[in-house]
Amino acid sequence: MPVLKNRNPLLCFNDKGIYCEQADVYLDPWRPVDKAIITHGHADHSRWGHKQYITHHTNVPIIKHRLGEIEVAGKEYGETFSINNVKFSFYPAGHIIGSSQVRVEYKGEVWVFSGDYKVEDDGISVPFEPVKCHAFITECTFGLPAFKWHPQEQVMNEINTWWQQNREEGKTSVLLGYSLGKAQRLLHSLDPTIGKIFTHGAIENMTEVLRPLADFPKTIRITRDVKKEEIKGGMVLAPPSAQGSAWIRKMVPYETGMASGWMAFRGARRRRAVDRGFVLSDHCDWQGLLTSIKATGCERVICTHGYSEIFCRFLNEQGYDARTAETQYEGELAEMNSKEEEEKED
Repeated sequence: MPVLKNRNPLLCFNDKGIYCEQADVYLDPWRPVDKAIITHGHADHSRWGHKQYITHHTNVPIIKHRLGEIEVAGKEYGETFSINNVKFSFYPAGHIIGSSQVRVEYKGEVWVFSGDYKVEDDGISVPFEPVKCHAFITECTFGLPAFKWHPQEQVMNEINTWWQQNREEGKTSVLLGYSLGKAQRLLHSLDPTIGKIFTHGAIENMTEVLRPLADFPKTIRITRDVKKEEIKGGMVLAPPSAQGSAWIRKMVPYETGMASGWMAFRGARRRRAVDRGFVLSDHCDWQGLLTSIKATGCERVICTHGYSEIFCRFLNEQGYDARTAETQYEGELAEMNSKEEEEKED
């Protein structure tokens, strides 16, 4: 693509979020604004309080579930809409169901904000699609060479084997994963021939919203009426916030597992006090980030949340015009530590 022109950047960062001055619109703002373009439904990217939301149409029921009655417009992937002569469009990010990248074009200059993204096809999200641009805003959640993901099929085979072994030993398997995205990705690939699949209320509520958009096995919501004997030997999907709670004691005897990219670190499983760690992330690993950036053909890269300083330094060594920018996005740390999921389980 042509070289970026020497003028004010099309997108800039201020105390409210990523701002397009020409259109007077924000991308995934973290403070209330008049008009917000939203990449996906995770709480650090879609916040309450904006006057108007614009997002991909499959993300509309997700953010309505989380934020309540809001003014929101849904768009198709590749559909162009203009705001004050600035052209915007959404493209698949592959992160979770309904996730998007935002392409912004003005006077021949193209920027892309990736939001959160991954390159592996998880079977339920529309796969990531590289978008040609001059400047690319990328997350760096796992921007270290140490992060290298195994194929999803391999990880899910490990999870199903673990469940089968626990069932044979008379134990319940409790698998911890974020209620939006990770839980449905796990559910989609669980083997229901092993046994029954039970869900925490927060996960069941979100899965009900997403069932029209993907193929999921049958689940049973755990309520006070569900007996401990019925759960024994089954698979229980629960948010990380359930670990150590009174709710989880109903599962005894049980083993806990957690699915997260952070499980690649030896100490992470110990800190989370889980029996098994499964390395499965909805974000790119090191190579995924590099491959995606190269595919955009961009010359400028802005590195946000995660290992941004290290990743930015490497990109500059590779000849990119790379820099970092501060945001309030949290990547998979938000998925690990969120308390918003602590909905009533019945």
